[in-house]
Amino acid sequence: MSPDTADALSVHNLELAYRWRGRDLLVLRDVSLRIAPAESYGLVGESGSGKTSVALAIARYLPPNARVVRGRILVGGRDVLALGREELRRLRATTIAMVYQDPASALNPCLRIGTQIGEIFRARGSSAHQARAAAAAMLARVRIADHESVLDRYPHQLSGGMQQRVVIAMALSIDPRLLVLDEPTTGLDATVEAETLDLIGQLRRELATSILFISHNLALISRICDRVGVLYAGALVEEGPVAEVFRDPRHPYTVGLLRCLPLPGHTKDRAPLDSIAGLPPSPGDLTPGCPFAPRCGLADDRCRSTMPAWDEVGRQASRCHHSERAQSLPRTMPAQPPAAAAVDRSAPPLLRATGVSKTFGGARHPVHVLQDVSLSLWAGETLGLVGESGSGKTTLARILLGLLTPDEGGALQLQGAALAGSSRARRPEQLKSLQSIFQNPDSALNRSHTVRRLIGRVLVRLGRVPKADRRTRLLELIRSVKLDERHLELRPRELSGGAKQRVAVARAFAGEPRIVVCDEPISALDVSVQAAILNLLTELQAMHGVSYLFISHDLASVRYVSDRIAVLYLGRLLEIGPAERVFSGPHHPYTAALLSVVPGLNGGIGQRARLAGEIPSAIRAPGGCVFHTRCPRKLGPVCEQLEPPLHPGAEPGHQIRCHIPAADLQDDTHGVSGAAAARGGP
Repeated sequence: MSPDTADALSVHNLELAYRWRGRDLLVLRDVSLRIAPAESYGLVGESGSGKTSVALAIARYLPPNARVVRGRILVGGRDVLALGREELRRLRATTIAMVYQDPASALNPCLRIGTQIGEIFRARGSSAHQARAAAAAMLARVRIADHESVLDRYPHQLSGGMQQRVVIAMALSIDPRLLVLDEPTTGLDATVEAETLDLIGQLRRELATSILFISHNLALISRICDRVGVLYAGALVEEGPVAEVFRDPRHPYTVGLLRCLPLPGHTKDRAPLDSIAGLPPSPGDLTPGCPFAPRCGLADDRCRSTMPAWDEVGRQASRCHHSERAQSLPRTMPAQPPAAAAVDRSAPPLLRATGVSKTFGGARHPVHVLQDVSLSLWAGETLGLVGESGSGKTTLARILLGLLTPDEGGALQLQGAALAGSSRARRPEQLKSLQSIFQNPDSALNRSHTVRRLIGRVLVRLGRVPKADRRTRLLELIRSVKLDERHLELRPRELSGGAKQRVAVARAFAGEPRIVVCDEPISALDVSVQAAILNLLTELQAMHGVSYLFISHDLASVRYVSDRIAVLYLGRLLEIGPAERVFSGPHHPYTAALLSVVPGLNGGIGQRARLAGEIPSAIRAPGGCVFHTRCPRKLGPVCEQLEPPLHPGAEPGHQIRCHIPAADLQDDTHGVSGAAAARGGP
């Protein structure tokens, strides 16, 4: 692990501290890694493990309160930490580039795309005309077809996927030797994520660029990286070829991360996801021994007193006193799922939506965001809702919650009674019956209020809990989401991301709802926290018989938690049915495309039903079948002119909106589903 001037990147014994309230908090400890030319290296670990600090240190983008305690960072043989300001500027302009997690924050909202990319070429002496031509060429390189139009747009006029491709184009404009990608696909749809990874892989081959890929998504790491490093509490605890580390992990932390993943065929009815006990240590909270010892089921006195040395076996290395026994790590979750009542679909549905549509804009320029959507939700059931951004998932969720009013002609019913379109017109009992958990707890929770007030307010307004019983009920709620009494006096800013989402779950259940709408509740969380939240939702469903509408672009999690699945595309319901049937086929061609881009731990994604272009704008929705402009199985004029009805699929309750008969769809499904089944991890 010694630095090598032939490497694109070599980090040797890096230690980094942040100054906070008069103390130096050590966030990186003795980190050493190397990336060879044209190699892709993945860095994984929970939030707070130090992944982004490593990236910022490599490019010297550290904040003013950061200090490198010791170590060396060589990029192309040059010591980054020893460079002066002008040398560092040249290094960033010619050798190293970064792509951040949120493309919207990386782009200037006040400047057109052409101006922002062109600045890079203008700084090299190009004329305005030459810079624009070079910017257009870069957009073509990242597969953006309408160059001139995109160059003249502002960032807010682009989709998230296009914004990310623009950021990648800017990073690649310098032909970097090292490309640092910090969670570049978090929040993107499965199809856009797959296209982005394809793009990165292609450009890596074309330019021989080395890549440092930071992510909490182990499947993405498996697909795009050659080697992987596992970071925990600022220390690298395991490293080696991706295939070997994920097939035969030799550190208990790596074992724990892999067990958190919902693998193909793993559903909530079979067994809960395993999770990692406890929480990572706070920055600067150092222990004398192995940093993972407080959470490790194999830890003994030696682990708690002595930091393990590197144990190397072949090309794989780990820092563990018990690396040969790592996979015998005891499970933290029981092998059996919580007992839940069977869903009785012979009874009337708890919630029914019939012919629901939503149109924005005026009569001259209507935008049909939802079109004639009908679905039902039974007591104790989870309905997964999937589709790309712009498909209408969140609009439908907001209509069910009464935050948006549907168009005339549609109908909503709750427990057989009419449900008003606006929450203002709903009865108190109806309001408490429908609650929500949103994607971002930071924006959903008032940061100036304590957890006690956030949950207590709901107990008073919706739960109608008497004052004498509030404390008892509050403690029951906070303990049901695996938090304790000390959290009640904390504010959201003092909580981890997972703890904040647990507070959001507790608040949703404070009013004793019958239905909870979960809108991307786990997309920004670490795999260990994702598993804990999914288990929590399953436990609460078994305890209270609550129903979920579960919206997510993470299809593996949707499959794990859902009883039935609905697929939306451009406001139309294209497929709905039992989860196992939807995943096993026959599929609508759009469903097949979504499923085929899900990466697995073996690094492949099989043969993909590729989608041409992006989801069309609802302003100019295609006629006929709305999917025909991207469908790989388009029949011809009938698809362009006639909208297909929902027709029966492979079993009762399974419906597909397609002109192709279900039997013919099944004929094309075996290869896709077979490839998907082969993507399972260890």
